[in-house]
Amino acid sequence: MTVHGFLDDFSKFAADHGRNPEWLLPVRRAAIERFGERGFPTTRDEDWHFTSAARIADAEFVSLAAGGGDVRAADLEPFTFGATDWTQLVFVNGRYTPELSAVGALPAGVRVASLADALREGVPAVRERLTSLAALDHGAFVALNTALFVDGGFVHVPANVVVERPIHLLFVADADGASGAAHPRTLIIADRHARATIVESYVAVGDPMYFMNPVTEVVLADGAHVTHLRVQRESERAYHVGTTQAHQGRDSKYSSFSFATGAALSRTNIYTVLAGPGGEVTLNGLYMADGTQHVDHQTRIEHVAPNCTSHEVYKGVLDDAAHGVFNGKVYVHPEAQKTDGKQTNNNLLLSPDAHIDTKPQLEIFADDVKCTHGATVGQLDENALFYLRSRGLGADDAKTLLTYAFAADVVQRIDEPAVRDALETLARERFVGAMPAGVG
Repeated sequence: MTVHGFLDDFSKFAADHGRNPEWLLPVRRAAIERFGERGFPTTRDEDWHFTSAARIADAEFVSLAAGGGDVRAADLEPFTFGATDWTQLVFVNGRYTPELSAVGALPAGVRVASLADALREGVPAVRERLTSLAALDHGAFVALNTALFVDGGFVHVPANVVVERPIHLLFVADADGASGAAHPRTLIIADRHARATIVESYVAVGDPMYFMNPVTEVVLADGAHVTHLRVQRESERAYHVGTTQAHQGRDSKYSSFSFATGAALSRTNIYTVLAGPGGEVTLNGLYMADGTQHVDHQTRIEHVAPNCTSHEVYKGVLDDAAHGVFNGKVYVHPEAQKTDGKQTNNNLLLSPDAHIDTKPQLEIFADDVKCTHGATVGQLDENALFYLRSRGLGADDAKTLLTYAFAADVVQRIDEPAVRDALETLARERFVGAMPAGVG
């Protein structure tokens, strides 16, 4: 869909006052004006130098504002991590589907709901926080989402409350969403000393072609701990551009993991601001692509306050003619003394035609810091392959084992066992099928 197509969509959407509280409509208008002015990014833009959005800009997408679909509970079983006691909200083609969802037992005061419902009810926390973090200057896709989002998840954990079981937000596309564009918006708020694990999944039933453009805002008050696991398993004909923006208070802890294996073209932006002293952030991820897939991760950790810690490990496994991109930036403000930051990006290329562009960056304006960064790009170690073969493994099994070990190293950093086990299985099977007998 061209820029003009999305502008036309907004004209119709803005007339539906039932979806637009009075306070939100000016925000939406400012967003669509920004999108209209700038249009889609091109490879001349520094942040998009290695990823062309032309396939999204040139495609003809139909707005999925009405949602709907033909997804059944059995279709979701591969995507639910085997959990039966989690709170799970399901969104089909961008809209909340209550008959597929289940709100389990939650501590008093915890709110897990459709964002559209929360907007209709006029929830004060939504008005206060929604669109406050993911600013329009974060780019065209955030502006487009802000202008056109209809639904998404809303999670609010009050002060001093611990949610023991993960909360799963499952976004599903099916054949009814083919050639469609959806813009889910999610708001996660963890008040002072609250704790929760949020799993955010983007998946497909079948192999439709569509465009998914989600934005998630995560607010961590002082002392809050949020584990945020993001799983992107879209159709391999789909396009996915997702942005997460977190804001951290004093002594808060944000643990993020991004897993990306789907979509013809995907880009995942994960940004956080350490705004209070003593904050800690961990950004880890694994991306795996083959065929002609293009997978891009952009991260930014902004150290604003002193005595904060950031750790980041991203790994990529690329086969065939797949193209990976990693651009990670750690930005340390002058006031952020005693910063401790580590950033690593490691990539494994299984084919001579696979390609990675990696650019870890540090921008430091404080003088009392410990910051390191680095990147590696390589193929399977021939000595390790020879060692395994000398112990009786065949060539394919040796390759299988080494590839799995490379990927599993970062997946094992996930604390939630059900998610960790499921993603380890996906990593094991992505390129190489079943593990050799007696291994795994």
